[in-house]
Amino acid sequence: MSVEREFKKVTTKSLQLLKNNNIKIAALTAYDFITAKILDESGIDLILVGDSLSNVFQGNETTLPVTMDEMIYHTKAVCKGVNRAMVVVDMPFMSYQTNSDEAFRNAGRILKETPAGAVKLEGGKLIAPTIKKITEAGIPVMGHLGLMPQSIHKFGSYKVRATDLEESKEIKEDALILQEAGAFAVVLEKIPAQLANEITESLTIPTIGIGAGNFCDGQILVTPDMLGLNIDFKPRFVRHYSNLADQINFAVSNYIKDVKEKQFPSENESY
Repeated sequence: MSVEREFKKVTTKSLQLLKNNNIKIAALTAYDFITAKILDESGIDLILVGDSLSNVFQGNETTLPVTMDEMIYHTKAVCKGVNRAMVVVDMPFMSYQTNSDEAFRNAGRILKETPAGAVKLEGGKLIAPTIKKITEAGIPVMGHLGLMPQSIHKFGSYKVRATDLEESKEIKEDALILQEAGAFAVVLEKIPAQLANEITESLTIPTIGIGAGNFCDGQILVTPDMLGLNIDFKPRFVRHYSNLADQINFAVSNYIKDVKEKQFPSENESY
């Protein structure tokens, strides 16, 4: 683990070293200063300011409504709490799909207006020319294959992708294409573990899995899901490392009780 201790700041080079040394990459999402600060101080390698904030922060059913301005706003807050972890930002729906020039400008805007270290785009060979254009300008890009939430209306559901031979082959080819286009890593979401293993072994760049088994070079979860805050969301791939919803409910209930019964504030808590 001496490789990790050398990282004062995690970068694309750091992530590549972790893969090369067979050390798993630990990643989580954050959308605010306090959460990001806790994750960073806990030693997380990568923080994704995910467009999942549309779901867990804004209460939308999909990731589609979140805007560039909102992503930048949340990224600024997150970065204030981060000293070591690499911060990657999801480019939101329709910020890069129209054409490569607009995608290039929007990616540049994220790195110009925030201290983030990279952007993330969903898609395979169709988006590869855009990734190439962005990376050639010096902006690191993380790819995203498998289940792609921004394409949910195309897929029609959040079910596992690549369960048939044709789509499996397509995703494997797309992963190599993204690497060739200059992506420094690829997220693999909700695909069979064996396929993720084959992709990971075929790439020189790291893979980050979510619902893609244990063979990827790293793992990412949505932090409110992992902490048991989002109690209505219980997919198979999420492990609840805490049950904060119940703990918060317990704390708030006790606070309400103390206020109603005039037990708070006490004399020692008053001026």
